[in-house]
Amino acid sequence: MIYFTSDTHFSDPRVLAIDRRPFSSRAEHDEALIDLWNATVLPDDELWHLGDFMWARQGEPDMLLRRLNGRKHLIIGNNDPDTVTRATGWASVQHYAEIRIDGQMLVLCHYPFRTWNQMGRKSMNLHGHSHGRLKPMPRQFDVGVDAREFRPATLEDLTAGRRGKTSGGGGDGQGG
Repeated sequence: MIYFTSDTHFSDPRVLAIDRRPFSSRAEHDEALIDLWNATVLPDDELWHLGDFMWARQGEPDMLLRRLNGRKHLIIGNNDPDTVTRATGWASVQHYAEIRIDGQMLVLCHYPFRTWNQMGRKSMNLHGHSHGRLKPMPRQFDVGVDAREFRPATLEDLTAGRRGKTSGGGGDGQGG
């Protein structure tokens, strides 16, 4: 399986207040996200993390990556310092990627786009950064944990309209 997620903000002291995540402490937040990740992603699965992985001043990226299932790729976000991007637990690290799953072209970036490559040919833009707060656009999906019940999602999850706890980030053009 191939999964997508973003904006986990592990070890980030700001995440509970800014994003109003329902955890009593940063430690509870991090353990809950680790548990949800590992309950969803199997060791042999592939996972694309679309940025803002962790606040590296408070933790060790390699140690955390070892605790998380899957072969992990990082699309760099605005809160990913060198200690995160240089961690050895990533299968790849880049700012942008285009991949295909079952013939479907996906444009991956931390930031949501207004337009993207092959948009007119029904390609999809998967992004993070907006924490479930953007109005949905057709074929654009916020894969951040705030928009996805704090767990990674498959392309099937995204296109089936499973938006998680917020209304942001879907994008099937049908509203709701």
